[in-house]
This record gives sequence, C-alpha cells and structure tokens, in this order.
Amino acid sequence: MWSQIIMAAEPVVQEAARAGIDWSAVWSFVSNVLTTFMLAGGLFFVLAGAVGVIRLPDFYTRLHAAGMTDTLGAELILFGLILQCHPIDDWQVIAKLLLVAFFLFVTSPTATHAVAHAAYKAGEKPLLGRWRAPALEDET
Repeated sequence: MWSQIIMAAEPVVQEAARAGIDWSAVWSFVSNVLTTFMLAGGLFFVLAGAVGVIRLPDFYTRLHAAGMTDTLGAELILFGLILQCHPIDDWQVIAKLLLVAFFLFVTSPTATHAVAHAAYKAGEKPLLGRWRAPALEDET
C-alpha cells in the first residue's frame, strides 16, 4: 500500500522539483497553520477548564474540569510552541519544551488524583444525587 502511495506521489514531487517550489516556505506556512490550530485549541481547553471551575457544583467536578483541561490545553500550547522552533538551530529549546510537556503529562493527573484522594479522606462528600461513592478498601 505504501509503495503505491509513493509511486503515485512521484510525478507530483518531480513536477514540484522542476517548478522550483521553495519547500522551506511551504513548511513555514504549514507549521504556522498547525501552530495556530494548536494554540487556539489549547486556549479553548484552558478557558473551558476555567469556566468549569467556576460553574460546576461541587469540589470533585471542579477538580475534574481543572485537571483534564489543564493537561490537554497546556500540552497543545507546548506542542504549538515546539512547531515554531527550527529543528537544527533551536534543538535545546525543543528538548526543554518536550521535557516540560513530559513532566506536565505525568504530574498533572497524579496531583489531581492526590488532591481528590485527600479530599475524600478528609470527608468531602461528592454531590451525586442517587449515586454514591464507593467505599475505599483501606480506610486508615
């Protein structure tokens, strides 16, 4: 399948090479468009999390809104920033942003879980209506 796709693309690539297409300009345009979508998506998720923290009724739903949207929104923003870096000149910046993205991806859900567990152990009851939270096996 891949060989058929490559064979089908070969005439287009050869024609583009004859036409003298500036591939760095094409990549610059594509990376700018992708960056715009990633930054806009990240902004949307961060703002949705902020609205969720303000509008949702109890601690656990607010924590869920903040934790989920914070992680996704920040990751999209970081990947949008990575796309703006030149891969050869800015490799240190890319490495640092990837490290920040990795640590955020690992620590944000862990911290959210720790805060929710501490609230549950402190006696904070969720607003559930007819549903009830399951009892923890270890209540010590």
